[in-house]
Amino acid sequence: MRRLAVYLKNYKKESILAPFFKFLEVVFDLLVPVVIARMIDVGIAGNNREVIIQNFFILLLMAAAGLTVSITAQFFAAKASTGFAAELRQAVFDHVQSFSFSQLDRLGTDTLITRLTDDINQVQNGLNMGLRLLLRSPFIVLGSMVMAFTVNVRCALIFVVAIPVLFLAVFLIMYLSIPLFRNVQGKLDKVTGLTRENLTGVRVIRAFCREQESVAEFDLHNRELTKLNEFVGKLSALLNPLTYVLINLATVILISRAGIQVHLGNMQQGEVVALYNYMAQMIIELIKLASLIITLNKSAACAGRVADILKITPAMDYPEETAAHTPSACAVAFEHVTFSYPDTGAPSLSDISFSVEKGQTVGIIGGTGSGKTTLVNLIARFYDATEGQVLLDGQNIRNYTQDVLREKIGVVPQKAALFKGTIRENMKWGREDATDEEIWAALSMAQAREIVEKKEGQLDFHLTQNGKNLSGGQRQRLTIARALVKNPEILILDDSASALDFATDAALRKALHALRGNVTTFLVSQRSASIRHAEQILVLDDGLLVGKGTHDQLVDSCETYREIFFSQFPEERTKYTENHKAESFPASKREGNP
Repeated sequence: MRRLAVYLKNYKKESILAPFFKFLEVVFDLLVPVVIARMIDVGIAGNNREVIIQNFFILLLMAAAGLTVSITAQFFAAKASTGFAAELRQAVFDHVQSFSFSQLDRLGTDTLITRLTDDINQVQNGLNMGLRLLLRSPFIVLGSMVMAFTVNVRCALIFVVAIPVLFLAVFLIMYLSIPLFRNVQGKLDKVTGLTRENLTGVRVIRAFCREQESVAEFDLHNRELTKLNEFVGKLSALLNPLTYVLINLATVILISRAGIQVHLGNMQQGEVVALYNYMAQMIIELIKLASLIITLNKSAACAGRVADILKITPAMDYPEETAAHTPSACAVAFEHVTFSYPDTGAPSLSDISFSVEKGQTVGIIGGTGSGKTTLVNLIARFYDATEGQVLLDGQNIRNYTQDVLREKIGVVPQKAALFKGTIRENMKWGREDATDEEIWAALSMAQAREIVEKKEGQLDFHLTQNGKNLSGGQRQRLTIARALVKNPEILILDDSASALDFATDAALRKALHALRGNVTTFLVSQRSASIRHAEQILVLDDGLLVGKGTHDQLVDSCETYREIFFSQFPEERTKYTENHKAESFPASKREGNP
C-alpha cells in the first residue's frame, strides 16, 4: 500500500481529517464509562437526583457529538478512498496504454482486467475501512487501558497483559493470510480468463458441441478458487473466536479481581462497572478489528498486484521531440530487420530488406504464419525490431515521438474493432475535427456509404459493443473508412478486406488507387487478386523475404508467389505452361535441325 500512497497526495486533508474525527469519537466513547461510574457512585449511591439528571444530559450531548464526528469522519474517508481509487485506476489504465504489444501479450488481458476492477475495488474498500477503523480500534484498546489506570492500577494490569496477547494473535493471522489472499486473486485471474474466453467464443463452443467440456473446465477452476477462498476464510474466521475467548478470559479475571477490591473497600461499584465497560468496548472493537484485518489483508494483497503493474517499465521509449531530418523520397525502408517474439525459439522475420517510395502501393502476400502482420506491425512500431532498423521518411522510426508517428500512419487491423457509440463518433477516432463531408467522403471511398445511408439516423446510428449489430464485411468497411478519415501518409490494410466480396474488394482497391497526395499504401492479403496491380509486391515465406517485384516479375522469378497465384487462378497455370513451351520450342527445333 505504501507504493500507492502517492495517489493520495490530492486527498491529504481528507486522509488526516478522517482519523482525526474518529479520534474525537473515541474520546467521547472513552468518557462514557467515567460518567456512568459517577452516576452510580455519586448519584445512585448518594440518592442525588440532580447528579443523575446532570450526567444523563451529559451522556446525551456526548452521544450527539459522537454521532456528528462519526458522520464527518465517514464523509472524509469516503471522499479520500473514492478519489484515490479513481486516480489509481486512471494511472494504471494510462500505464497499461504505454505497454508495448510484447508486454501486453506476456501479461494477458485477463489479469489486467482483474487488477483494474476487482483489485482496485478491494484497495479502495481497504483504504476506506482503514481511515475509519484502523486507528479507532487501537485508540479504543489503548485508551481503555489508560483509562483503566485512572480507575484502579491493580485491575488495570490485566489490560496490560491482555492487550499484547491479543495483538500477537491478530499479527499471526495476518502473517499467514496475506500471501493466501494474493493466491486467491491469481485464481480469480484464471476464472476471469475462462469466463471471457467462453463468452466471446460461445458460438464456436456451440458449433462444436463443446458446452459440457467448457462447463467442466470452468467448474474445475471455479472449485479451486472456492476451496482456496474457503481455506483462507476459515483461517481468517479464527480471528473472531480467538480474540473473543481471550478477551472474555480477561473479563472473568477482571471481575473476580475487582470484586475482591470492592469487598475490601478499595473500589466502588461504579468503578467496577466502568472497568467492565472498558473491557466490553475492547471486545466490540477487537471484533471489528478482526473483520477489518480480513479486509485489509485482501486490500494489501490486491495493492501489491496493482503496484506490480505500475512497476513495469514500458519496453518502448519515445523521444520528447522528433529529430530534425531532411525529407526523403523513400517512405519506408527495412534494413536487415530481424524480429523475434518474446519466449519464442525462432525469429518471426529474418534479415528483411526493402524500400518503398512515397505514393506507392505495396502488396504483402505469403502463407499463414509467414510474418505478414508482424512486418506491418513493425512499420507502425507496435513492436521494435530485434536487429536492424526501420526507416520512415529516411529517418529511424525510433526517432519519432509517439504522437507524430501515429499521425503519419493509419492502421486497419485484421480483426475489425468498432466501439459502442454512433458511427460518427467511431469515424472521429481517425480525426476529432473531421467534418461530416469528410466522413462521407471516407465512407464512399471505403465502399461503406450505402451501408450508412440505409441505417436509421445514418451517421447517428448507434453501434453496439464491437459493432455486433453489423455484419463482418460492414465492420471491415467502416474500419477502413475510419483510417481514411485520418488522411495518413502511410495506410496499412492488414488483410482488412477478407470479408468483402470480389466486386466490393475491386471497387475498394480502385478507390484507394485514386487517393490524393503521396499516400503510401500497404495491402496485406491472402488473395493475389487484391495485390496483383501493386507497384511492388513482397512475398514472405516462413519469415523470409523470398520475392520482391511486380506481379509479372514474381510469376517468372518467385516459385512461392507462383504457387500462391496459380492455386487461386488455375487457368493461369495452363497459359503460363503453354507460353513457356512455345518459347522453348523454337530453341529445341534449332538444336534438332542445325
